Amino acid sequence: MTDTEIALRQEEKKPGFSLSLLQITASASYPYNTRLSSALCFKNFIKRSWTDEDGHYKLPEEEVSTIKRELVSLMIAVPPGIQTQLGEAVSIIADSDFWERWDTLVEDLVSRLDPKNPVVNNGVLQVAHSIFKRWRPLFRSDQLYIEINHVLQRFGNPYLALLEGLDTFIDENKSNKQNLTQGFTQLNLMVKLLYDLSCHDLPPMFEENLAAIGALLLKYLLYDNDLLHTDDDGESGPLEFLKAGIFEVLTLYVQKYIDVFGPHVGQFVGNSWNLLTSIGPETKYDILVSRALQFLTSTTSMPEHASAFQDKNVLGEVVEKVILPNVRLRGSDEELFEEEPIEFIRRDLEGSDSDTRRRAATDFLRQLADKFEASVTEVVSRYTDHYLAEYAKDPSSNWKSKDTATYLFSAIAAKGVATASQGVTTTNSLVNIADFFQKHLATDLIAESGIQPILKVDVIKYLYIFRSTITKEQWQEVFPLLVKHLASSNYVVYTYAAIAVERVLNLTDGQSQPLIPASAITALAEGLLEHLFQLIEKDPESQKVQENEFLMRCVMRVLIVIKDGIVPHTDMVLRHLIMITNIISSNPSNPRFYYYHFEAVGAFIRFSAPANPDKLEQAFYTPFIGILQGDVQEFIPYIFQLFAALLEANSSATLPSYYENLIAPVIMPVMWELRGNVPALVRLLSAIIPRGVQSIMKNNQVEPILGIFQKLISTKANEGYGFDLLETVVENFPPNILEQYFVPIMEIILTRLQSSKTENLTFRFVRFYHFFSARDEKGYSADLFIQITDQVQDGLFTQVYLSIILPETQKLARPLDRKTAVISLVKTLAHSMAFANRYKKGWGFTCEALLKLLELPPLPATKDDIIAEIDVDDMAFAVGFTQLNTVRTRPKDPWPETGSDLKTWAGKYLKEADKRHDGRIGGFINERLGEEAKAVLNSYMSA
Repeated sequence: MTDTEIALRQEEKKPGFSLSLLQITASASYPYNTRLSSALCFKNFIKRSWTDEDGHYKLPEEEVSTIKRELVSLMIAVPPGIQTQLGEAVSIIADSDFWERWDTLVEDLVSRLDPKNPVVNNGVLQVAHSIFKRWRPLFRSDQLYIEINHVLQRFGNPYLALLEGLDTFIDENKSNKQNLTQGFTQLNLMVKLLYDLSCHDLPPMFEENLAAIGALLLKYLLYDNDLLHTDDDGESGPLEFLKAGIFEVLTLYVQKYIDVFGPHVGQFVGNSWNLLTSIGPETKYDILVSRALQFLTSTTSMPEHASAFQDKNVLGEVVEKVILPNVRLRGSDEELFEEEPIEFIRRDLEGSDSDTRRRAATDFLRQLADKFEASVTEVVSRYTDHYLAEYAKDPSSNWKSKDTATYLFSAIAAKGVATASQGVTTTNSLVNIADFFQKHLATDLIAESGIQPILKVDVIKYLYIFRSTITKEQWQEVFPLLVKHLASSNYVVYTYAAIAVERVLNLTDGQSQPLIPASAITALAEGLLEHLFQLIEKDPESQKVQENEFLMRCVMRVLIVIKDGIVPHTDMVLRHLIMITNIISSNPSNPRFYYYHFEAVGAFIRFSAPANPDKLEQAFYTPFIGILQGDVQEFIPYIFQLFAALLEANSSATLPSYYENLIAPVIMPVMWELRGNVPALVRLLSAIIPRGVQSIMKNNQVEPILGIFQKLISTKANEGYGFDLLETVVENFPPNILEQYFVPIMEIILTRLQSSKTENLTFRFVRFYHFFSARDEKGYSADLFIQITDQVQDGLFTQVYLSIILPETQKLARPLDRKTAVISLVKTLAHSMAFANRYKKGWGFTCEALLKLLELPPLPATKDDIIAEIDVDDMAFAVGFTQLNTVRTRPKDPWPETGSDLKTWAGKYLKEADKRHDGRIGGFINERLGEEAKAVLNSYMSA
């Protein structure tokens, strides 16, 4: 942090800090930039300080009430830039408080609406939209519907009245550019709110006024006014955004409310068709065209509208007038390809291009093909053949014709939804994917020169799209050609090659074996990785290095695939990874890139560190510690995980002195304040402790570590991490070091169980009990646990054991947890003096619990060497915790000597203990068990 930030954080702790910020923001006597900075500071303060993990206010109640009372009126009174920051603050508060703890908000918003003042309305409606749009991705629930009804009862009719008034306002101001623009800004927001309010169910007041709403939407779909046109062909204006928003609402209504909206659909279909056949190719219309096509796509799922396209002549017209103009390569696409290649790739490939013409036209064509496969295939194949013939006449001049042909063929060949891992898995049986590749594309892949780069990209993309339909044998022929294109001088070509190589390396056959065996890559690994690193580092400026996440994802995949085959190339990979880490830490700008980068570092550590533990520990220490000292918050949770992985790779060694220096800062309370740090810090501390026991005891750091446990277990969000840390402490420190803390620890846990018990807390407590009582070789036992619990309150253990531990033990599902419980119960039966003498019935209950666990055996453990695949597009990157899958903690069995047959182990262990205790256990079996339990346990012991 800078000195200014530190000073501000100190000020934050003073009472009324947030209200002081609002006073500065509200006062016109301050310069605009000062007020804006104050509003921004207020928003960030609210984000950090409004509630804790369990939803409790962190500010005094009086301050909370004042903020809620004043914030909306202040937001409306300030200039637009400041309004945006305060509106975001309202949304943050609403996230935790709306609606039950802020049930006046909707009335407050409605009371501010003014039919003649779009400027005020825009502020109010922006806040409303920011709150209500949260409903869109949510699943249906009673609680959600109660909230929506609460809003509709207060907002629904005022919304309709405002919409009607706005229509009048726009008509009255059709010649006043400023007022008209403000009116369209409001109308755009109101269309978004129409979607928000309808996203789960059709509001009754909307259903009653559906004809009027439909007429208004149609009016503005056809509306035009020169005052709203933009001069820039690449910049969408108010009309384009509004009409795109209207199509989005129409698509929702067709998909969800066709039973009542059906009679109104026809007029929109005809007009959208007219719009699509008359609109120009300029990029400013892209969002409008794509949404119009999405609407048409949704209507063709309805038989009465789909039938209009059944005739081959009509289909020909559709392809010629709507599909072709929107899939053809435009000048703007070529410009993007040359000047902003990474943007071209993202739009074209990732699925972020749902608002591009090509994707929307493809979806429309596929929907038609789904209904009329034979007709659509015949019509599109005719056009495909035509464009291929055009290309054959003059390849150098007509190369765009081949691009169009390839795109059209791919569009009708693919069926269903492509997945991130497999690509297209279902294809059109009326076309031959391999034949098209061999006849028309293979030569472009092989050719050394003379082929337009976009056509090279088309071939690679074709392989990428249909990767799951290509056989293992075919891939082994094609793959080397794909790798070769990494050496292309064209940015888009080599990036597409990296994308395709990475995805193919992730493919497996029906026997879960890689399509491309690791041995095929290991031989190429050094040159392949060196080349990929050079492409990444080509421009050493921080933003350019991390621009292309696809290259780094390919590096990550190669490292994952070749595993310890990387060891001979350790020095080269280490050099590049450290260089990239140092460059990007100066200015993190692409979360996807640095996620893949740190996954690559994780894979490298996982597979290379066991062979070079000291080397990697020393080499990574300097760049990693530099990130911590530089407070690069985006990277810090990754660095904690990687430090942990380095330490775990050499777990039997003592802690190097430079790692000892990490302990003091890691256990400082301030480090644990950021919620995103917690999982990674627990992981790091759990890796430090086994190697640093002596250092921790010497520096009196046991108590601060247990203080962290106390902080973590106090909240539902972190209670599991608290137990992770406690189990690590118990596993590594002998009881005599911890005995002074045992009773306070038990008091903390039992208080939480009594005051705010959760299912996870109960599970972790039971797991901890078994973990504790099974470790007799460390000096722990059930008897010690009993002694500690009864010091909290005399006789408390009996109550806890009978009401929590025994019944919940049966719910343990994970194999290792069940095994731990079996070992704990067996050792209790074998050695516990308390159960032998004080809890005679308890001995029998314990035995019954053990038999239930053994007679319902755990599921076999899954392989832990498979690195889970995640879709980064679904990840929310923020300053917080993102799990690195390459260094994910793998479960380790502390008792491998028991083997997998726990019945045999239990019987043998009890039989040997019975001998040592002069037949005591056999006596207890006869005295304390029922006939059935007696027979089962004796069968174990006699085996």
